[in-house]
Amino acid sequence: MTAIATLRYWRRTIAHSAGVFVRDVGAGLLEVSHNSLALLGLAVVAAALFAGGRSEVRESVEQHALDWLLSRQEAREPKSMAAELIEPDAVQRATATDPKALPQQQAAIANWLAKRYKVAPEPVSRLVQEAWSVGQRMAVEPTLILAVMAIESSFNPFAQSAVGAQGLMQVMTRVHDAKYEAFGGVRAAFDPVTNLRVGVQVLKECIARAGGLEAGLRHYVGAANAGDDGGYVGKVLAEQLHLRKVADGKTVAYNAPLPAASPTPAAPVEMPSAAPEATATASERVAMLR
Repeated sequence: MTAIATLRYWRRTIAHSAGVFVRDVGAGLLEVSHNSLALLGLAVVAAALFAGGRSEVRESVEQHALDWLLSRQEAREPKSMAAELIEPDAVQRATATDPKALPQQQAAIANWLAKRYKVAPEPVSRLVQEAWSVGQRMAVEPTLILAVMAIESSFNPFAQSAVGAQGLMQVMTRVHDAKYEAFGGVRAAFDPVTNLRVGVQVLKECIARAGGLEAGLRHYVGAANAGDDGGYVGKVLAEQLHLRKVADGKTVAYNAPLPAASPTPAAPVEMPSAAPEATATASERVAMLR
């Protein structure tokens, strides 16, 4: 065999071997890829079946999907419209405080009130914080302030009675309009913090004029000279007792009952002479008897 023929032979042999090697490697990679994809598919199916069988996992996936869709929708909205609605300082108008930022005693009361009256804990936390601050300055028990607020409005800052008592503590705005002047006017009655501060002033005046807590509460509700307060005093004091227990770390049911109105009228309370403002309060709030 000539040298040229030998060279050609080896070239064909090498080319054939290389072809076989490439085909074998390709077939092996295809087999591995096929098996890997099959395993991946099985893993996906297993994960889907597992998630479908657990409600909390399914809800989490649905929530993430919804959040993604909403973010995509917001991204498609005209930027000019979004710019008109944006107000970074709007949070300053919110009457809210993180319950975790409160002392343990106040946080416990805020969370209990939120669950009992079905309101958000953040705004209630702000009111609890304010009740402690104002109560200390005015020498009025904070739990009493919160109890009056609870019985008067159930923490509805926009509540209004048939006779015009307004806001969280149901202050007679037109009678105590002078007290609102320092806060910008009578419309501040619907600002929760302002209503609380004015309400505490009125409550303290009532207690001082009546000479005692129970008589002062009857005066506050407009039943100073009436035979029956509709159970108002009993409810306020019962709710205050609940709050004190919560503050002491005791367990109190969120649906703990309040006393029903007594069928026997209470004896009229002898009241010292009151200022014209207080007299107006009693006469106008008598329709609010509970």
